[in-house]
Amino acid sequence: MSTIVLSHGLGMSKGDHWYPYLEGELTAEGHAVRVPQLPEPGAPEAGAWLKALTAEVVDVPAGETVLVGHSLGGVNVLRLLEAHDVETKGPYAGVLLVASMAGEVGYDALAPFFEPDFDWARIRRAARSFAILHAADDPVTGAATSEHIMKFVTELGATATVTATGGHFPSTSGTRLRLPEALRLIRTALPA
Repeated sequence: MSTIVLSHGLGMSKGDHWYPYLEGELTAEGHAVRVPQLPEPGAPEAGAWLKALTAEVVDVPAGETVLVGHSLGGVNVLRLLEAHDVETKGPYAGVLLVASMAGEVGYDALAPFFEPDFDWARIRRAARSFAILHAADDPVTGAATSEHIMKFVTELGATATVTATGGHFPSTSGTRLRLPEALRLIRTALPA
């Protein structure tokens, strides 16, 4: 069976929102699911987040692993892929980015996550497939939502699933305990 590693979002913990739902569904199917608690989720540091995520994948075969990133966790996944040694370890089975960002969205404290610019070609080589799940009404990417989605599509060859509503899956004022669209996209990325 495969391993699914999920990098949570800003201000969130491994037990929040739809993460336990994904873990329960995929574990019941026989997969190993890892949702590391990233350090200082309310005031994240890019290097510390990348180090914590890297520690979760060091012992898993890339070709049997799907990486999932939610919001800022998706940026963390992109940095992991950028540093991945494809020649030695091979590409990851797949990547799902949920409500993630392809560039800065105006939060000065998070600027280090986006510096330097992404090496899109290197990231693209680091996984066999990329999928995006984004809501058209996402308040974080706001008016630039379509630009973020198209950046992932053009630079990574990602398939995009865009829902009319859903906010940031969820937005700050709410919670969302199930995300079947994400589960479906993860299943699609799992190696046969």
